[in-house]
Amino acid sequence: MAFLGGNILPPGFDIHTIFAGITGGLLFIAGLLQLSNKKYSQKRDRNHQHDEPGLIRALFLFCYTCFFKPHSGSSKASQQGALESFYASQAAVYDVTRKILLKGREDMLALAAAQLLHKAEKEGRNAKNKRIWVDVGGGTGWNIEAMAQFVNVPEFFSAVYLVDLSPSLCAVAEKRFSRLGWTNVKIICQDARKFRLEDYENGLSGPGSPGLSTPPSYFSQKRPEHGGADLITMSYSLSMIPDYYSVIDSLTSLLSPDGLMGVVDFYAQSKVDFTYRNWTGGLIGRHVNYLSRTFWRAWFDLDRVALEPARRDYLEYRFGTVLTANLRNNALGAIPFYIWLGCHKKPFSSSSLPHEIIERIDALATESPYLLPSDSNTKKQQNIITAKLTRAIERTAPEIRSKAFDAAVQNLSANLPLPSFFYQNHHWRIYYDDQLQKHTQFNDEYIYAFTWEDSRVDRDILKLGRDDVVLAITSAGDNILSYAMQSPARIHAIDLNPTQNHLLELKVASFTALPYPDFWKIFGEGKHEDFRNLLITKLSPHLSSRAFQYWLDNSSIFTNVKGRGLYDTGGSKYAIRVFRWVSYLFGCRTAVKEILASKTLIEQREIWKSKIRPALLSPLVSNLIVSTEAFLWKALGVPKNQLAMIEADHQQSQAVTENLAKNTRAHAIWHYMVNTLDPVVEKTHIATDNPYYLVCVTGEFSKRCHPDYLSRVAHTKLSQPGAFDGLRIHTDEIDEVIARIMPGTLTVAIVMDSMDWFDPDSTAAGRQIRKLNRALKMGGRVLLRSSALEPWYIKEFEGNGFRGMRVGNRKVGECIDRVNMYASCWVCTKRENLPPPTPETEGEGENRGTGTGEVDVWSL
Repeated sequence: MAFLGGNILPPGFDIHTIFAGITGGLLFIAGLLQLSNKKYSQKRDRNHQHDEPGLIRALFLFCYTCFFKPHSGSSKASQQGALESFYASQAAVYDVTRKILLKGREDMLALAAAQLLHKAEKEGRNAKNKRIWVDVGGGTGWNIEAMAQFVNVPEFFSAVYLVDLSPSLCAVAEKRFSRLGWTNVKIICQDARKFRLEDYENGLSGPGSPGLSTPPSYFSQKRPEHGGADLITMSYSLSMIPDYYSVIDSLTSLLSPDGLMGVVDFYAQSKVDFTYRNWTGGLIGRHVNYLSRTFWRAWFDLDRVALEPARRDYLEYRFGTVLTANLRNNALGAIPFYIWLGCHKKPFSSSSLPHEIIERIDALATESPYLLPSDSNTKKQQNIITAKLTRAIERTAPEIRSKAFDAAVQNLSANLPLPSFFYQNHHWRIYYDDQLQKHTQFNDEYIYAFTWEDSRVDRDILKLGRDDVVLAITSAGDNILSYAMQSPARIHAIDLNPTQNHLLELKVASFTALPYPDFWKIFGEGKHEDFRNLLITKLSPHLSSRAFQYWLDNSSIFTNVKGRGLYDTGGSKYAIRVFRWVSYLFGCRTAVKEILASKTLIEQREIWKSKIRPALLSPLVSNLIVSTEAFLWKALGVPKNQLAMIEADHQQSQAVTENLAKNTRAHAIWHYMVNTLDPVVEKTHIATDNPYYLVCVTGEFSKRCHPDYLSRVAHTKLSQPGAFDGLRIHTDEIDEVIARIMPGTLTVAIVMDSMDWFDPDSTAAGRQIRKLNRALKMGGRVLLRSSALEPWYIKEFEGNGFRGMRVGNRKVGECIDRVNMYASCWVCTKRENLPPPTPETEGEGENRGTGTGEVDVWSL
């Protein structure tokens, strides 16, 4: 848990002395700052203050012991002797001097506790009361006492074992738990490699179990594949263990089949080491630049603390990754450290074998009937039905596998852990390779913080039922949650941008774990001062590792007092900021407030026409900002092909009126804005019934005006256990996902305005339409919106087995919906199957630009 001193020989003005001076100075200054913090003095237990030296004296003792005192070890030249040489004189001040240095310990404990509590809640009455925790390298027992912030340690754990090799630190731990009166904590001063739970716990099998009259031969002893510890933790101890391979190996036989392991430690690693690994749980912040990693490795090496990558790499190789985070200790020069939660490499389960888990996740991603839902009447009936469906599907279609299955097979064949998605508590998020350029192109930023689709209109058009299997573009996830309110059998949410899916994951996890007041603050107001704590203690068990890392890294979005919150983030923030700047520039801020305070549409229209419209829809704003291609893409998500459709419609309308002088892009965009915004103000009351524009104006929703998913009724429904069992979140192109979904299984596909993005001169739109045809059942529907009144690709739909019907079009002075951003809305219904695909129809050999292969499937 702390530094292990090197052989430091005073005096001498060498590099070590320089490092010592810098470290001592940093720690001394940080200590004085902490001393002045009232919280620090309040947290200290008055009952044992007299046992510890004052903070200033402790810091001086720490600096002397770490950087100037010679450490010769013992005469036996053992690891224990070296430890004692270092710790014996500073054991009493250990905890005081490590509060600033050893960051992340509370976070690791909180994450571990959250996982254990979720497991206990899930098991309910069947949850076992006997939980065992082993803290390896536990030192003074600080970790165990700190865990009391998150669970009642004496009641939650039947036994806690602190295993450490330093007698001096163990003696401090003995005093700590004697003072606390925690009788379930046992201090074991022993080499972690030799520690056996069966030597101390009745009922655990093993060579040292009580009741064995004659111990077996030493050479015949074989450690089991797994043990009985529900939790194993290591806090800043892995980097100090010389023989770390054998220690990590021994931990596998300590951990129970469904146990959890938590580690926090220093590290320094280059992206060259881990870039092509898919089992690390995400790479946000993991790379340490050359100068930093060289400096920190050299610095820590002087005190025998090893930051070489192999320790963390081997840990991740021997176990499966549940959650991980890469952080910096900014109080002391941005020292890199990581938090890692893991489990057994093989996904043990009381009810399933590893291959069954992989097959089930594969079936969930592909809509395969090979595996049925768990709510079948009996196991016998399930087997009969499964056998029939298996034979049927084998006759009609080739085998379809998800990318998750391909990755799992590849890893298992190489004896590697599975990707972290397989070790999550929920299988909402489907595996994806986050290092592909098609994902990294977004630079870890979502475009939409809220969805620009009117969920009320979608609900009225689609009328989803319990048998519907829906495929939809994620965007900000608001629409996905609206569909979930209608309880379809399955929802496949798709987005190429990983961060859009991170946002949806956060919303789903918040439904699952948070009460309505917290949920509202995060997504209604867009800010929550305690978001980071909620993320770690409540939300983490319900997030994939990548999503957890993203929101941990961006928690300031919600917690920054000076920030504007969630809805001033993402690419769409530029449009909102332009409106804010224009309103300031033209002195319209008071008018904006007046619109929000207006009681009637008549009042709202008058304020708009006289005070706001002349500024926002001025030719100056349109020409200099809105009509620029960069702004349209970055702020509004309008690609060049969609922009071309807007211009084409404008040219046609101008040709009809013979006003060819105004046939420019700037005027086309201005005209489109007028047709969008004027009807919105004329027909919808923004403050009470148009949340899409309310959030643009205010940066938050209100209790009386918000999307459907933010209502208390929605929270009551979607916070029920199993509410999202039918959700699958795919991070990929639509083409890639529907090519790997069993033919004839979808009933509804909602593609928003994505078809506008295709090049009319390319065959890409036709290929996607044909794949949609194969994925949909007969009578299945595709709902789409377009910036054009008559999109060119409707003929492609009609030529590939669909019947197109326009269910909404934007007329002059009228709204197509409350957003009114699109010119038309269409439903294309499948009326016939297509013939089997050929290389010609599928464009084989063309450069599709996806970087991945596609699987073509066909069902009669």
